[in-house]
Amino acid sequence: MLTALARESWPEFLSRNSIRNTRTDTDNPVSKAAAATRSTVPKFLESVEGNQNYPILLLTVLEKSQDEVIRVCSAVTFKNYIKRNWRIVEDEPNKISDPDRTAIKANIVNLMLTSPEQIQKQLSDAISIIGREDFPQKWPDLLTEMVNRFQSGDFHIINGVLRTAHSLFKRYRHEFKSNELWSEIKLVLDTFAQPLTELFKATIDLCQTHATDVNALKVLFSSLTLISKLFYSLNFQDLPEFFEDNMETWMTNFHNLLTLDNKLLQTDDEEEAGLLELLKSQICDNAALYAQKYDEEFQPYLPRFVTAIWNLLVTTGQEVKYDLLVSNAIQFLASVCERPHYKHLFEDQNILTSICEKVIVPNMEFRSADEEAFEDNSEEYIIRDLEGSDIDTRRRAACDLVRGLCKFFEGPVTGIFSGYVNSMLTEYAKNPGVNWKHKDAAIYLVTSLASKAQTQKHGITQANELVNLSEFFVNHILVDLKSPNVNEFPVLKADAIKYVMTFRSQLPKEQLLEAVPLLVAHLQAESIVQHTYAAHALERLFTMRGANNTTLITPTEMAPFTEQLLNNLFKALAIPGSSENEYIMKAIMRSFSLLQEAIVPYIPTLIGQLTHKLLLVSKNPSKPHFNHYLFESLCLSIRITCKANPDTVGSFEEALFPVFTEILQNDVQGIHSSSIPSSYMALFPHLLQPVLWERTGNIPPLVRLLQAYLEKGAAAIASTAADKIPGLLGVFQKLIASKANDHQGFYLLNSIVEHMPPIHHPVQEADLYFALPEASELQDHKICQEMFGMVVEKIVIPEVQKVSGQVEKKICAVGITKILTECPAMMDTEYTKLWTPLLQALIGLFELPEDDSIPDDEHFIDIEDTPGYQTAFSQLAFAGKKEHDPIGDAVSNPKILLAQSLHKLSTACPGRVPSMLSTSLPAEALQFLQGYLQAATVQLV
Repeated sequence: MLTALARESWPEFLSRNSIRNTRTDTDNPVSKAAAATRSTVPKFLESVEGNQNYPILLLTVLEKSQDEVIRVCSAVTFKNYIKRNWRIVEDEPNKISDPDRTAIKANIVNLMLTSPEQIQKQLSDAISIIGREDFPQKWPDLLTEMVNRFQSGDFHIINGVLRTAHSLFKRYRHEFKSNELWSEIKLVLDTFAQPLTELFKATIDLCQTHATDVNALKVLFSSLTLISKLFYSLNFQDLPEFFEDNMETWMTNFHNLLTLDNKLLQTDDEEEAGLLELLKSQICDNAALYAQKYDEEFQPYLPRFVTAIWNLLVTTGQEVKYDLLVSNAIQFLASVCERPHYKHLFEDQNILTSICEKVIVPNMEFRSADEEAFEDNSEEYIIRDLEGSDIDTRRRAACDLVRGLCKFFEGPVTGIFSGYVNSMLTEYAKNPGVNWKHKDAAIYLVTSLASKAQTQKHGITQANELVNLSEFFVNHILVDLKSPNVNEFPVLKADAIKYVMTFRSQLPKEQLLEAVPLLVAHLQAESIVQHTYAAHALERLFTMRGANNTTLITPTEMAPFTEQLLNNLFKALAIPGSSENEYIMKAIMRSFSLLQEAIVPYIPTLIGQLTHKLLLVSKNPSKPHFNHYLFESLCLSIRITCKANPDTVGSFEEALFPVFTEILQNDVQGIHSSSIPSSYMALFPHLLQPVLWERTGNIPPLVRLLQAYLEKGAAAIASTAADKIPGLLGVFQKLIASKANDHQGFYLLNSIVEHMPPIHHPVQEADLYFALPEASELQDHKICQEMFGMVVEKIVIPEVQKVSGQVEKKICAVGITKILTECPAMMDTEYTKLWTPLLQALIGLFELPEDDSIPDDEHFIDIEDTPGYQTAFSQLAFAGKKEHDPIGDAVSNPKILLAQSLHKLSTACPGRVPSMLSTSLPAEALQFLQGYLQAATVQLV
């Protein structure tokens, strides 16, 4: 079928031309031509990928080509194509034709299973992407087709099935419970659980049969690891009846594998985990899952697993390849010691001492591999240590075990560990230059012991009362922060900074203020980790709340350090490896926000540095958080400076406009945001380019910018850029065609109606008319007679009470008041029946309880936590838009307007209004209305 559909050979030609000549000799004309080809081919492929048969052609190249490189490229291209296009998005065209979808699903499983492993992995990922959307409803035979392949006896095929099943089922670990999810898991269990169990047993038997064949064992242990991962996914949501009935089979074999030591599978590589370590790591995960969630059913098996995992921990070396295994084994003990069922296993003082000595302390040591990461792979080290992605590290697991033990044995554990802390600090004091790692472990152990509850925003919020954090700060932390040589012992300096950051909510303000100038000095450290921690610590301190919802550390208290703070922050961006350091840029943003007008004297120097940085990152935007904080800092610079001195606006325009124009002209992804000056009008045509509106992340900021143009210079647009009005209306039409963006379209239309001068040109009138939805149908019979009543009855009356925001409520109230009192049809036609319900809905809008929650002051906002945050677009917290009231002072109180308008209406129709109110309006609503009339000093006639 694939061959029949593939009528062209261009993918093979393109692939060959895009892969060959990978040399980077820029002076070689051939290399230059190859580079040009490589840059144009992806764009060409994207331009034709909407054609029918395109994915089939890719699969044909993958299947038929004799060139392995081309086959791999086709597989990667196909997977990325599926990732981009398979999901059907509401309001958007189907990017893959139905015949192509059917052909792909009919052929891909077989193609995946018969391909080499490198290609198999790509196609397996593609199947899982399709499965997430189509399985089981639109792809009901997928599982049956896969399970049938277990009978092949070919472990290349079997592992392909297992790998694909794992990528399909692993989402069960993270999905929220729902009836749809339960139904899918039940279908999977009914089809998959029994064959998987049989395969598990058969594979273990084969391991014994081929115990001396290292190549066979490698394949079989890969299968066992995948089977163990599938066991975890299928058991995560709840304990399935099938696995409960077969627990003896699974747990006995898991225990046997955990205690297995096959010399043939041991590796010499000290970095990369071997198959045996990976399998045992997953079994530890499986045992921890059962100990945590199904402790009653798992209880008969627990003691043997505790013994096996304890033995594993005390016999496993410090090499990096064992890190995952050791951390998962420790996490198992941590999950066990937290459960009341197993409390008795840890009550003996000797056991607690043994755990501390043999498991916790050894795994808190700062190893040479950690030191290497600290120095040479600082970005990964920071992400792991600061952002909590260290879940698989020995240190994190040991820390979790300390916390778990403290749940029931806080006193004894604190006593035992305090002895170890003192011993480590004593060793450090004997020879700091040699024994500095002892102090590092001591600080980490104190942090683990003291931390009971923690949040990203506040650090440690609940501490172990048996640990004196303030005293430890004075005796052991301050000395490292005060060291005159900031580059000496960088790991200990980073530890000290992290201690301040972690316990900022527990330490007294005096100690925090003492730390601030020391942290500012550490911004100059050569170590990337050290100066990043210093920037992050300062940023976190600046967001702490004091009395009356103000900052704990005030601008006045920062005054002596302001110049050094700003200088050191910008100098830190120049240190190699930190040119796009998001923590430093966030600290700059927060410093500007805290210091406010105190930064004005420094802005002429700083704005040049910020603009230069913006120009650099716009060439290749790769750090979305850094870019966001950069824009926030620019917004603050403009806002604070222009508030203090409005004449500086021109200087900012001169500095920033060339950069903004270049960004818009180049359509840079991941970087966007009384008369109009010519420099602004030069930008206007670029804003209407269709390519900018294709990316959803661009839409909110572009709409807001167009609204600003219309508000400030609608007349200029109408006179000097009238040819752009069809483009403006085209944008509106595009937006309202999408449910996701129709509200943005109406924001734009509101601004057009409110600010554009009246249109008298017949062509422009037609443009506006045809921009409206369903305009072609309305041509013949205009607006259907019943349409107005349907809108009022089905939309306005039931939905108006959902409107929020003072200005939005005011607009609705004024509009409904005018419909009620200035629309004759409401009094004398079939619409009269809607008059009282509409009035009742308006009174309900007035009297709904206001949202009394106080939003965070913008200074305290954490950008990543704001609703709708995404790398493509995020509202700048410091570029807030002042809420625009189109009605303005014409109506100060909508309730008074309603009362006055009803009085005017009743004067024109004596007796009608009181009669309608007394017969149809509920008593409570009538009581509210009487209050409005009294406040307006009018009455109904």
